[in-house]
Amino acid sequence: MAKRGLCMRWMAAVAGLAATLVVAPVVQAQAKKDTAVIAMTLEPPGLDPTAGAASAIGEVVHYNVLETLTKIESDGSIKPLLAQSWTVTPDNKTWAFKLRSGVKFHNGEPFNAATVKFAYERAVAQGSVNKDKAVFANILNIASTDEHTVILTLKNPNPDFLFQLGQTTASIVEPKSVATNNTQPVGTGPYRLESWNKGSAIVLTRWDGYRDPKAAKLRRVTIRFISDAAAQVAALLSGDVDAFPRVAAARSLSQFQNNPRYQVLIGGSRSKTILAINNKRKPLDDVRVRRAIAMAIDRKAVIEGAAEGFGTPIGSFYVPGAPGYVDLTAVNAYAPEKSRALLKEAGITSPLELTMKLPPTPYARTGGEVIAAQLTKVGINAKLENVEWAQWLSGVYGQKAYDLTVIAHVEPLDFGNFARPGYYWGYESAAFNALWAKINSTADAKERNGYLADAQRLVADDAVAAYLYQPTWITVAKAGLKGLWKDAPILANDLSALSWQ
Repeated sequence: MAKRGLCMRWMAAVAGLAATLVVAPVVQAQAKKDTAVIAMTLEPPGLDPTAGAASAIGEVVHYNVLETLTKIESDGSIKPLLAQSWTVTPDNKTWAFKLRSGVKFHNGEPFNAATVKFAYERAVAQGSVNKDKAVFANILNIASTDEHTVILTLKNPNPDFLFQLGQTTASIVEPKSVATNNTQPVGTGPYRLESWNKGSAIVLTRWDGYRDPKAAKLRRVTIRFISDAAAQVAALLSGDVDAFPRVAAARSLSQFQNNPRYQVLIGGSRSKTILAINNKRKPLDDVRVRRAIAMAIDRKAVIEGAAEGFGTPIGSFYVPGAPGYVDLTAVNAYAPEKSRALLKEAGITSPLELTMKLPPTPYARTGGEVIAAQLTKVGINAKLENVEWAQWLSGVYGQKAYDLTVIAHVEPLDFGNFARPGYYWGYESAAFNALWAKINSTADAKERNGYLADAQRLVADDAVAAYLYQPTWITVAKAGLKGLWKDAPILANDLSALSWQ
């Protein structure tokens, strides 16, 4: 009986081992992951980037749901997307784009030269709120020789044209869908909107009708919105989030860098974090007061407090690495005594009472506290008001109802905002407008860079804002997720590039 029992146990063990050998590969095959959860700090107010200024819109839809003629890669290079090739005349004014054939929108409508013409004419039409309207206003004529060739003739040569056609504001929209794109965007991209649970998450699912079925490795991507810095770190540590691009985890970075479960990517940006000043409000309409505010701020202390040291000081609305950059950090540099003297010269009775409205991003809330403490030392009391993102967009950006605000301008080619009439900081300068016209009509790179340098000096001298720092972006993700951008010339989450090892 003992031998029989031993034999039976041996046979059971062998059978179990055989079952394991047979089943294990099947289990491994089934474990191949094709979904991901990524997170963003801000929830977009809508999903039409041609009708809204929030960069969070593009972080959801750009290259995922909506596409452009060109594509900006993480290293800043330009690749074909909806346009498969292009040529340009020697004067850099006439561009001929050969469009991809067989491309359809999510609603089944064809993509062709007519839709490109519609999208670009809509961007510049009366009533358009496209934040890059000036790019399309420079297009003199849109023509086509066939349905897959579009010819754009510019009024002035534009060396940034291919880059700008790859930005989210140049998305090609389907004419029948424009009225509902803010909630149900229709594009040509590899993903479609499945659901949007306001205040929580957006879910995108792979579109089976995409022209390249193998382009997107992930079947489903959930995008969660987490504004609180501590909650961002907690979501990563718990495993609830697979990746968090541009996470506010600088203070907690070591616990991710020293853990093989995670990857940490630290990269550059073309963003400018500033203390925006309402140039239309008294006494902020006095350049001496604006200069005093700028001189009261220790940029390095702000970078340490708001970004844990991950940033580079800037002295104008321009960053190192951009064409024509000049270092102007010495203009209106930190000098509290000079700040107090300028306020006295401007007739300001201490204390000067101002309000500072802060959006929910951690850098703004923390940076605002640091700046307010510094302003107090020169006789300026800045009352902090925390506002939600929608309130910031409508009240600060839309209605200009503010004195001061901390905000990062993330678009790489937005220097022309100083020439925009009615822009939220209320700056009006005939001198800048003249320089901007020269910048946009000059083809020679050296001459153009000279004008760019002059424009940087002008907005620095005029202290349109207190220019703080160029952010360094941090991305934390699980170790097995491939395809994440390290550097971010634009704010985009290219989901089709993602896959699991």
